[in-house]
Amino acid sequence: MDKDILTELTPGEVAEALVFAQQAMHGASAVALRYFRQPLEVENKLAEGSFDPVTCADRAVEAFLREELGRRFSTFGVIGEEDGVTPGDSDINWVIDPIDGTKAFISGFPTWGILLGLQQKDRVLAGLMCQPVTGELFYGSAAGSFLRHDGEIVAIQTRQNTHLEEALLYRTHESMFANEANLARFRRVAAKTRLQRFGGDCYSYCMLALGQIDLVIEDTLQPYDIIPLIPIIEAAGGVVTDAQGKTPVAGGFVIAAGNRQLHEQVMSLI
Repeated sequence: MDKDILTELTPGEVAEALVFAQQAMHGASAVALRYFRQPLEVENKLAEGSFDPVTCADRAVEAFLREELGRRFSTFGVIGEEDGVTPGDSDINWVIDPIDGTKAFISGFPTWGILLGLQQKDRVLAGLMCQPVTGELFYGSAAGSFLRHDGEIVAIQTRQNTHLEEALLYRTHESMFANEANLARFRRVAAKTRLQRFGGDCYSYCMLALGQIDLVIEDTLQPYDIIPLIPIIEAAGGVVTDAQGKTPVAGGFVIAAGNRQLHEQVMSLI
């Protein structure tokens, strides 16, 4: 069948996929925890002078998810950070970042997470972020944004009334900004906020969805870094775009805000 004429997944089909994805993430968590805070050989994926680490933990988690998802959804493609693109027989793809925040992972800090998104063409239908150390699973779709923790599931929401001068702003590190112009954009916004903090990786975006912080602004993101987080933020009442105000399915420069008014204030400075 021609991929271009396939019908969109129904809400029921998305819900079914999301239920299975939660089960798969539980297994992936167990895989990741076998390696966390253990001696690991760390490889650098970049040339000398830059550092983008990868470990056997990244590869093992992605391999586990690929096998689980492929067994249940054989027509879906898979896009993963470590093993690239495996085309399916449809226009639907799972998007995997097996350990988002490998630098935090190898440092022993529990701010990394396992990311999994469900995308059909340019539409992101569902997303999950699992933090195995804390036992938290965040997930979102058109049906809402939720946190599963200690056997309970609660609906989550961003802070809806925060203005820029009251905002708590996170970014992983200033070194991630691609150039001086993008760093200047970030600093113009940061200067107006109440508090700025480093670190967090994918965990920051989920804290935004949970209503703990208000802004995340980052640069040089890959699609798999942000696609799984988009539904979690949007379904919780937040806004996440690129610098042009579009859904950032290609990654790059990303602004995530807890509410639309705050996002507009940021965009006026970008």
